Amino acid sequence: MEVTVNLVAVLLAAISSMIVGSIWYMPQVFGKSWAKLSKVNLKDMGANPAKAYGLTLVASLMTAYVLAHISFLANQFFKHSLLQDTIVTAIWLWLGLTAARLLVHDLFENRPTKLTALNAAHELATLVVMAIVLGLVK
Repeated sequence: MEVTVNLVAVLLAAISSMIVGSIWYMPQVFGKSWAKLSKVNLKDMGANPAKAYGLTLVASLMTAYVLAHISFLANQFFKHSLLQDTIVTAIWLWLGLTAARLLVHDLFENRPTKLTALNAAHELATLVVMAIVLGLVK
């Protein structure tokens, strides 16, 4: 079987993750809470924005591509709508890989539970939005 990945959808999904992150971490949304919990000074974050945003885009492209790839396989197996299979795949991947691993790291790094929950929820929102884009863009 040949896996088909829509690269335009992958690009749009990666961009969507950047949008979700920019909204999620706005000071008026969760930015102030995140900064306080993670002990980050928001004024010092601009040291190298090109590097930060560039690498974030690369990571988002990788995530979107892998999600598209695995969702294609899930869709071939389950044969529901692509949108449904992509969203369900995103949730399972988040639960088993992202949330579980984030929890383990945060436990050993003694990070606040609220920070773990905030970051895990952000990752879930990001993956679900990516899944929606991947499931809808033909």
